[in-house]
Amino acid sequence: MAVNRQPSDQRPAADVVIDAELVRGLLRAQHPDLAALPLRPGGTGWDNVVYRLGGGLALRLPRRAAAVALLENELRWLPALAPRLPVAVPAPLRRGAPTAGYPYPWAVVPWFEGTSAALFPARVRDGYAGTLAGFLRSLHLPAPADAPRNPVRGVPLAARGDAFRTRLAGWDSFRDRHAPQAPDASVLMAVWTRALEAPAHAGKPVWLHGDLHPHNLVAGVSGNLVAVGDFGDLASGDPATDLAAGWLHFTASGHGRFRAGLASPPGPGEKAAWERARGWAVSMALVMAMHQPAEPLHAVGLHALSRLAGEAG
Repeated sequence: MAVNRQPSDQRPAADVVIDAELVRGLLRAQHPDLAALPLRPGGTGWDNVVYRLGGGLALRLPRRAAAVALLENELRWLPALAPRLPVAVPAPLRRGAPTAGYPYPWAVVPWFEGTSAALFPARVRDGYAGTLAGFLRSLHLPAPADAPRNPVRGVPLAARGDAFRTRLAGWDSFRDRHAPQAPDASVLMAVWTRALEAPAHAGKPVWLHGDLHPHNLVAGVSGNLVAVGDFGDLASGDPATDLAAGWLHFTASGHGRFRAGLASPPGPGEKAAWERARGWAVSMALVMAMHQPAEPLHAVGLHALSRLAGEAG
């Protein structure tokens, strides 16, 4: 999968140099029937370099060792999950193996024409609220016992407390320099504390996307939802993690349609799930808001923090 994204100035350093010559060589050696197709750069993210291949394919190649396990997660599980999902996802079509010149596995995936949803305002993203709800209804089904677990997604909210408080300690200083209109640390701590009081997830672990922010969604020219990408954090656990998307993507109006489209999260305790989701939302939004202002996720984070603070008020 690929999407037009603005590059981040905070990307981790790459472990390998990936260029068209390397990619063409990998194709000749492992998928020669694809090697003659037109090849052009499709973008560079935090974890992967993307090349567009022909008209409807793309290659995803990890640019650092930490991304390998994330790609292997997608290679292992997405082919089985994709047929039941109502929105297109980057289920791998071909696999690539490490070589002497490139040390990581890689994948050939569908190319989805569109733009990162983070580049649209929230009022436009409201248009796909029902579609995203339908996607989660189809995804949030009980996961098998051997489904992956993720130490930072789908876990009890309290397990993320140290990380949240560490980030929050630097928030007011960052806010004063870059976002003085944003809520201060005391307001965000109140949102977090309230979420911690909610009962824990009592149902079976369900499948989670794990990283459902707008930069991982491909939108069309009118803001319609084209595809959901980046399943590296795919895991099983508490669905409240993914419900945080309601604050990250939508205005209050769109969030209402998103929530109505979900009807009820899997398992008992609908109200508790949404309370925990607030905690996940404030934690994720704080990370995004502390990106530099040129990064689109900065605006996504500020939007969510403002909504959460307004609700708390």
